[in-house]
Amino acid sequence: MIVVDNVTKRFRIYRRNGDRLRELLTGRTHHEAKVAVRDVSLRLDEGEVVGIIGRNGAGKSTLLKMVMGVILPDEGNVTVSGRVTGLLELGTGFNALLSGYDNIAFNAALLGMTPAEVARQRDSIIEFSELQAAIDNPLRTYSSGMIMRLAFSIAVHADPVCLVVDEALAVGDAHFQQKCMRRIAEFRKAGGSILFVSHDMNAVKVLCDRAVVLEEGAIAASGTPDSAVNYYNRMIAAMEGDDMALAAPIEQRGHAATSYGNGALGIVGGRLIGADSGGSSVASGEVADLVIDVHANQAIDDASLGIMIRDRLGQDIFGTNTHHMGQPLRFAAGEDRRFVFRMPMNLSPGRYTVTVALHSDDTHLSDCYHWCDNLLEFEVAGYLGPRFNGICRLEPTFLVAAEPGLHA
Repeated sequence: MIVVDNVTKRFRIYRRNGDRLRELLTGRTHHEAKVAVRDVSLRLDEGEVVGIIGRNGAGKSTLLKMVMGVILPDEGNVTVSGRVTGLLELGTGFNALLSGYDNIAFNAALLGMTPAEVARQRDSIIEFSELQAAIDNPLRTYSSGMIMRLAFSIAVHADPVCLVVDEALAVGDAHFQQKCMRRIAEFRKAGGSILFVSHDMNAVKVLCDRAVVLEEGAIAASGTPDSAVNYYNRMIAAMEGDDMALAAPIEQRGHAATSYGNGALGIVGGRLIGADSGGSSVASGEVADLVIDVHANQAIDDASLGIMIRDRLGQDIFGTNTHHMGQPLRFAAGEDRRFVFRMPMNLSPGRYTVTVALHSDDTHLSDCYHWCDNLLEFEVAGYLGPRFNGICRLEPTFLVAAEPGLHA
């Protein structure tokens, strides 16, 4: 268990090389105080995965360093029951002049492992990292991906109660990232706790039980991963326009729906209609119309209407917009328009939500007129065609090729 209680961390910023010495000799202040983390309280229970998201410089890494004991808070307390290990900035806790083999003991000691623990786990660490061929080479010859492999392998073999995962995990190749995710899932299943920092919003939604949004060192929002990610997206969009409103989540038709934008265009309604079923419950493979009604409060010459389909975990399944489809939209002031996205719903059975957005260019970060999270829900039930595994059907064809050396 980890308890972060009203933690604040400040750093001294010296603008000139001699300011530190001048301050020491004169007793006068020659620095600026930068508050990196401000009055943050957080609790992480056994077996819980908490995501921390925010812009660069929001205080995420500083908070993780205090949790891991790398730096101490200026105010407040961090209470940890057991060993905390993990990945922070790539290369932290390593000596570039030492070999990978020697860095295992060096880094592991910083994590609190005893020499006996290191000796017992060394072979497993090397095997998991898949660095057998390079383990005796100096770390300065390693790529960033190789350093990440070694760091993660040491962290998960240190018998932690909490694993801290920062953006460093993103530098690995796809194969090793999947291997890490499987190990994280095993660690979680065994009762381990995880603090997960990422700019991959899908990963936050899928992996985390709840999430926290940091902004300027303070907690701006906290809740379910879906609500935290939605808040973060609204916050980023708001920074692009003074008229953007950060609307609080509301309950609509049994699911969380949030709405924001500068109001030049407005989404006034939406529904999904199956070609065969005629309702919002469709079969996998059935063609359906996603109908969206829009009202123009202002004349807009070049707008884009976009959709994002998400599964019950909030994971992005499919998204597109009229900008990507090469169909820009024009509106006259006061005009009401109806649009239809027609598509086969080649999705696995389950419940889905649709987020709809009106903006300029290709993303909502450019003049967001109206963004509506979870505008509607629909269900995929049963199959029109053959069953399949996974989240979507790619409609493959199957051919029996001629034997090697033979020509059809």
